[in-house]
Amino acid sequence: MEQFLPVMLLKGLILLPNQEVKIDLNNNLSKEIAKLSDKEFNRHVLIITPHNQVEETPEVNDMPEVGVISKIKSRIELPNGNVRITLRGIKRVRILNFINSKTNNDILEAQITDIELPKFDNIEQKAIIKKLNELVKEYVASSNHISNSILNNIKIIEDLSNLTDTISSFMPLSFSKRLEYVEEINAMYRAKSLLKDIKVELEVLKLDKKIEKELENSLEQSQKEFILREKVKILEQELGEGKNNIASTYYEQLAKLKLDKSINNKISHEIKKLEYTNDLSPESAMIRNYLEWILNLPWHKETYQNTNLENIKKQLDEQHYGLEEIKTRILEYVALRNNNSEIISPIICLVGPPGVGKTSIAKQIAKALNRKFYKISVGGLNDSSELMGHRRTYMGSNPGKIIQGLKKCGTKNPVFLIDEIDKLTINSKDDPTSVLLDILDKEQNKEFIDNYIEETFDLSHIFFILTANNIENIPLALKDRLEFIYLSSYTNYEKLEIAKKYLIPKILTENKINNKIISISDEMLLYLISSYTNEAGVRDLYRNLEKLMRRLVLQGKINERTKISKIRLKEYLGIPQYDSLENKNYNQPGRVNCLAITSLGGTIIKVESAISEGKGDYIITGMLGKVMEESTKVALSFIKANQKSFNLHDFYFNIKDIHLHFLASAIKKDGPSAGVAITTSILSIILNKIIPQNIAFTGEISLSGEILKVGGIKEKIIGAYNHGIDTIYIPYANEPNLEEVPVEIKEKLNIILVKNYYEIFESLF
Repeated sequence: MEQFLPVMLLKGLILLPNQEVKIDLNNNLSKEIAKLSDKEFNRHVLIITPHNQVEETPEVNDMPEVGVISKIKSRIELPNGNVRITLRGIKRVRILNFINSKTNNDILEAQITDIELPKFDNIEQKAIIKKLNELVKEYVASSNHISNSILNNIKIIEDLSNLTDTISSFMPLSFSKRLEYVEEINAMYRAKSLLKDIKVELEVLKLDKKIEKELENSLEQSQKEFILREKVKILEQELGEGKNNIASTYYEQLAKLKLDKSINNKISHEIKKLEYTNDLSPESAMIRNYLEWILNLPWHKETYQNTNLENIKKQLDEQHYGLEEIKTRILEYVALRNNNSEIISPIICLVGPPGVGKTSIAKQIAKALNRKFYKISVGGLNDSSELMGHRRTYMGSNPGKIIQGLKKCGTKNPVFLIDEIDKLTINSKDDPTSVLLDILDKEQNKEFIDNYIEETFDLSHIFFILTANNIENIPLALKDRLEFIYLSSYTNYEKLEIAKKYLIPKILTENKINNKIISISDEMLLYLISSYTNEAGVRDLYRNLEKLMRRLVLQGKINERTKISKIRLKEYLGIPQYDSLENKNYNQPGRVNCLAITSLGGTIIKVESAISEGKGDYIITGMLGKVMEESTKVALSFIKANQKSFNLHDFYFNIKDIHLHFLASAIKKDGPSAGVAITTSILSIILNKIIPQNIAFTGEISLSGEILKVGGIKEKIIGAYNHGIDTIYIPYANEPNLEEVPVEIKEKLNIILVKNYYEIFESLF
């Protein structure tokens, strides 16, 4: 007989015929199904357990073909708003189809029909029932988790289908196995499968008892060992040895430290815990590890600082060329400290491109001040526990990098270098910046608490030096607490002096090479710098000089003086990688040099323009950022608005396509300072006027042609100089920034200050 019933899905729960379950309904849809069942279906529902328990809304095609009709025996409204119902399974039915309820479109109803159950041989059925009863009796006798009352319940059941469902409901079967029993219509198949499953469970019980017996014997042995160890402990106490001896050592260390009362009491408590803790306990090792850390921290140890200003200056100059601002700042600090010993050291952040000496000058500062040095790299760090330590509750926990560095240095006033501060990783789970604020802030770091140590430690005696390549990437909260010192790119002549005074002598000394084997003129060194390196610092220069020395040694020229020429440089280092005159070799309309600044220092980016017949499209390529794209639009609008002023009477923008391209397309570019160069490039291609490649531009342009102030002037000018540029146009508003540029560069460059673009147009066009 076919009928319709509302469907209730049970996830993680199986209901068999003749079985009762209590469930709490905590969602509105389930409550509505229960109400509909009570109102229109005589409290009957169809219970279905989906195959996929993970899927929130299973598809109709994924539903089983067999369900269990159930009756809601009771329904109770709970104080928390849930509804508790008691369901009793009645019988299996076949599902023909699913439709949405007419009463509530969100409720699913199923069209069902009765299942015609197969008939079995009476003798075979009795034999199977007897065997099932025997195995269940054996299982109940072996198991400690099932009541004997079950045997009385199943003894009176004569129907095979009813018996299999009853046994399946209390056997510890897997979820998937129970689901198979729900969907299996043939009771004989269910019974035979149950016989196999019960036998498997009996074997598991036997194996469990065997394991328990072996474990019991092992525990007895452990107890014996524990008693023996306790006896040994008593003997050791009588002899004054063992753990008491270790504890007394810790007490002696604690007495020498002379700590605050609260910290002293905390450590004393930990030592007492160690005395009463079994050596075999994992906690014993954790306590000892904690005591080793906290008792060996430099609570009061300080290194005597060098106060001789002349000696400090000499040591700083010995290893580093230039860098006068940071050297002067260190001398200022020492001079003030000589006047007032309580002064707190500054928190300095060295900002500059790679290779200019940020890390090495920090090491030299520590050496000159006679302080210990420790480096912490935070590039890519995204877990604040690396700095703050882990809680002692975790196995294998340790203090953070700050406490680790203090213990390694053995002094509370070292120089700490926190490297690559601009590359901190901040995500939704953790923010190491907040931890760094605790570490660096002068008002907070006197009472720094590491998660592992759990006691305050004074970090105010540490001299913190930070490094970064790009100040824009430093979190704003940190910027407020740092004193920034900028280390700019080196000019080629500065690199020449560094190579002569520092790099070449260092390479010869490290490799124990006679300093008379090589003769290299200033001209050749400059050629090597400009043709084989293209960097803000001197790392690549150092590598090339090392390679040059290695080739000399390899060819056995360590006993004769070798003069280095361009031919030998090509032989030893290969063909030149960079052409210092490349800016002067490509003269064509539309090509313009734009001054730019990157994390590697100042550089030149070439801008090109092309015109073709079209529909007035404006194409921009070269991996530009949003700000730079807007600059290109401003430049074009400025030109269009002033066609007459630029003599563009015969040029029609609506029938021409303009393509603007920035070379070095693999590098992302952004910022407003290319506006002047873009304007010049477009006018150059339209007027068919070549812009000399010894000229470069920087400056933001407005729609009225006003040239606005930009940043990074010093780096840009040094970059232009190193790339062979001799004339540059910069905003008039940047005139004060020229004071930062080395005098020898300003004397060799023609720096033109402009307020409005018409001044450039009059000069070039």
